[in-house]
Amino acid sequence: MATVTLKSNEFHTIGNLPKVGDTIPAFNLVKSDLSPFASATLSGKKVVLNIFPSIDTGTCAASTRKFNQVAASLENTTVVCISRDLPFAQKRFCGAEGIDNVIMASDFQSGSFGKDYGVMFTDGPLNFLLSRSVIVADENGKVLYTEQVAETTEEPNYDAALASLK
Repeated sequence: MATVTLKSNEFHTIGNLPKVGDTIPAFNLVKSDLSPFASATLSGKKVVLNIFPSIDTGTCAASTRKFNQVAASLENTTVVCISRDLPFAQKRFCGAEGIDNVIMASDFQSGSFGKDYGVMFTDGPLNFLLSRSVIVADENGKVLYTEQVAETTEEPNYDAALASLK
């Protein structure tokens, strides 16, 4: 289990992020149009997983905007923004913000992504939501970079995540 903070108060996650060199676990999520989204569709592409508690918070919205902005210039790379928000909330946000370079995906049905990736909170006010994290994988699904943001109200290290793609 990992420990992160929310406004300096400590909380825990169900496990730990995959390690650099590991293969990312397979996952099944739901896209904002309610269609299924499986990790198998990402085969042969570099992947950035932008994981966060809720699109309806300022920091989560900022990370989605930032990754949407840079995604347009990334070659053979797909950015997937993952939360436990309902797909309707994800779709509303993307429509209002003009977000169209990332895939929004929800873990609302089973929470299996949060459990398998070790990012589901197990206590505190965000219990059962996902801890702010970034995972970057190569075309074969091998993990190149991970970050579980220590303070939930802060943004991830975009530069380090994007540098791992080169």
